[in-house]
Amino acid sequence: MVIIKKFEPTHFDKLILLIKSEGKEWQDYFLKERVQLFFDSCMKSITYLMFKDDDVIGYIRSLEDFNYAVYICDLLVSKDHRGHGYGEKLISHIKSLYPTFDLYVMSDVDPYYEKLHYDKVGSIFKI
Repeated sequence: MVIIKKFEPTHFDKLILLIKSEGKEWQDYFLKERVQLFFDSCMKSITYLMFKDDDVIGYIRSLEDFNYAVYICDLLVSKDHRGHGYGEKLISHIKSLYPTFDLYVMSDVDPYYEKLHYDKVGSIFKI
């Protein structure tokens, strides 16, 4: 059975284990000089973790745009637990917390969201 919990500082080490399991693609989150920044982001964002037993198997981090919209910055499910709808459950959890808000995702894996039949509206650019 999986449960979703609001991020707490005591969860950080388990979250880092999940992030590290993804390898170089997520290294900005666990590099020594950036790990405190990631911790601070988790504390200030809308951050939830998915637990199976005592392990963190999923993670979502979002930002609220002053009662207008919620933007999902990160969504990750461990490789061993993909294909069970856990990512969609994390998204649904955020949507349940903000039912009147538009919900957007900043994606670098568009095929995943297309598979869920979400509409692509625009894009994002790094400046």
